[in-house]
Amino acid sequence: MQGSLRLRKREEFSKVYRHGQSTANLKFVLYYMKNKRTDHFHLGVSVSKKVGSAVVRNRIRRLVKEVVRLNADRIKINFDLIFIAKKAADGLTYDECSKNVLHILNKAQLLHPIGIV
Repeated sequence: MQGSLRLRKREEFSKVYRHGQSTANLKFVLYYMKNKRTDHFHLGVSVSKKVGSAVVRNRIRRLVKEVVRLNADRIKINFDLIFIAKKAADGLTYDECSKNVLHILNKAQLLHPIGIV
């Protein structure tokens, strides 16, 4: 994932938490907020120490980023997105992670239908 597409600073995360909307499923929570200053989306991934060791947390972070990268053309632009992994996300396979990430994006109505961009 390109550096320009990521949320990095604490202020950026806090702004989305305070002013954005949220939705959740069993494995993830998604906070999202409209951002009209850009022509693409920004992504942040947060995985608490409660989820597991550093190896587990980094694996979940990499999986989420890869799913978003491969589906970037389907995600609506002008949004800041923050995925928060729940404890249940520990041990997810790529396919399970992909299913959960796309489910939560669809639930938040942030996905274009397949074939329509």
